[in-house]
Amino acid sequence: RSPILNASELFALGDFELYQKGAHLTVISAQMIETFYPLRADFDRLAVGTYLLNVTEGFIQPGVPAQELFMLLLHTLSRLTFTDQPWRPLVAGFLLHLSDCEGFRPRLQHCIHCQKRLTDAESTWFDPREGGLVCYDCHNKLHAPVSAAQVHWMRTMLAKGSAAWVDSPEMTAPFTLLRNYVESRLDKPVKAAAMLPRD
Repeated sequence: RSPILNASELFALGDFELYQKGAHLTVISAQMIETFYPLRADFDRLAVGTYLLNVTEGFIQPGVPAQELFMLLLHTLSRLTFTDQPWRPLVAGFLLHLSDCEGFRPRLQHCIHCQKRLTDAESTWFDPREGGLVCYDCHNKLHAPVSAAQVHWMRTMLAKGSAAWVDSPEMTAPFTLLRNYVESRLDKPVKAAAMLPRD
C-alpha cells in the first residue's frame, strides 16, 4: 500500500530520498524520471534488460560510488528501450565498456604471452583468464578464436565509445566472448542469463 511502491520496481529511474538508521536505509520519497515501460511489451528485450541489471548489480559495492557504470547502464537501457538496434552488439558494447570501467579492459594490441604486436590481418585467439589476445604461436585449445573483424570492432568501440554502437553489425560484435569474459569475473552466476534469447 506504499505510495512509492512503483519506485521499487525493476528499471525504476528516479531521485530517491533515503533515511538512514544504523546500517539500514529506508526510501522515504521518490520522484520518478523513467520506467522504461516499453520493455514490458517485448519479452526478449525485457530479458536482456534484466540481464544488464543483474550484471551491473554483480559489480557494484555498497557505499562505493559507481557513476561511470551507472551512466553506462542508463545509456544502454535507453537504447534497448527506445531504439530498434539489435540487442547483441548493444550488450556486447556494454560488456566491453563495463570491463574498462571495472579495471579489466581486454588487451588487444599485443599477444599477452609473448608481447608480439598483432596486425589487423593476423589470426588471433582470446585468453579470458589473462584478459587479452593471443597470437598463433602462443594459442592453445583453451583460447577462443577471434576474427579480424571482431578485433577491429572491439578496438573501435574502446576508442570511440558508445557513439560507435549505432552502426555495429550484429555478427561482428563478439557477444559470446565478452559475455563469458565478464561473467567469469563475477563471484556467482548471472541468473538472468538463462532468459536471454537463443536465436
